[in-house]
Amino acid sequence: LAIGVASALTGYLSHPSFYCSYVECCPSAGHRLNATALRAQLDSRLFGQHLAKEVVLRAVTGFSNNPSPKKPLTLSLHGWAGTGKNFLSQLLAQHVHPAGLRSKFVHLFLATLHFPHPQRLRLYQEQLQNWIRGNVSACPHSVFIFDEMDKMHQGLIDAIKPFLDYYEQVDGVSYRKAIFIFLSNAGGDLINKAALDFWTSGKRREEIQLKDLEPVLSVGVFNNKNSGLWHSSLIDRNLIDYFVPFLPLEHKHVKMCIRAEMIARGHAVDEKVVQAVADEMTFFPKEEKIYSDKGCKTVQAKLDIHEDI
Repeated sequence: LAIGVASALTGYLSHPSFYCSYVECCPSAGHRLNATALRAQLDSRLFGQHLAKEVVLRAVTGFSNNPSPKKPLTLSLHGWAGTGKNFLSQLLAQHVHPAGLRSKFVHLFLATLHFPHPQRLRLYQEQLQNWIRGNVSACPHSVFIFDEMDKMHQGLIDAIKPFLDYYEQVDGVSYRKAIFIFLSNAGGDLINKAALDFWTSGKRREEIQLKDLEPVLSVGVFNNKNSGLWHSSLIDRNLIDYFVPFLPLEHKHVKMCIRAEMIARGHAVDEKVVQAVADEMTFFPKEEKIYSDKGCKTVQAKLDIHEDI
């Protein structure tokens, strides 16, 4: 009887539904991303990025609903600082793994922190391959985020090419359900110019489509020696699924960020404070002053001055 009770108890405690309520588990094979919840969060928290929102939503939903993808999902997010690249990547990771960046299945690489020395390029390439191989072996749904791609040493990122290609397995491991996200300021000038051209011609920014930016963006990044993807085989072999442009933010979008931050701090929205913080931001071009040169990046710091509200 004791043996039977012990066996039953052991089976119950080891059952995934019980075990995974206390310990983080890799999503099961049939796991599907909640696209409705992701869209709701993007609608309420990502401002002025109609292109990025729609492209990423379509990409991740299609990828998540595909029981047998042919390759990992690979996204390259481009735009100036403060436009929402980090926020979107972290939000996406959180919808795959609820713990987000705290998840053991979500891995963030910072070029200046993890790969600081150009003379150690070969070592970094080997370490990066081993790290990705080990983590995908542990969880096929791993998420890898590479920030500061514009500061990445040339050729380093090509080390992960075999994992992004159309292989069923590499050394017995399938990488097809993993997600790779690259974040870069490179190409931001091209995106800003395109947005300004639309504004100058009297068109609404919401009329800008992916086809207006993606071709020039991929070519510009490929030929930019400061992009981290300079002459990269990832672009040459068409292994990046989407080049996602983040548009420069206008006054109204900065104000949306300020209101959202005030609400997050538990304050009632005071439009006088919103205007005061917005007035402290700097905008470009010099004459027109249409776009914030730091996006929403300094909103939190500037709002601190008004904490007495």
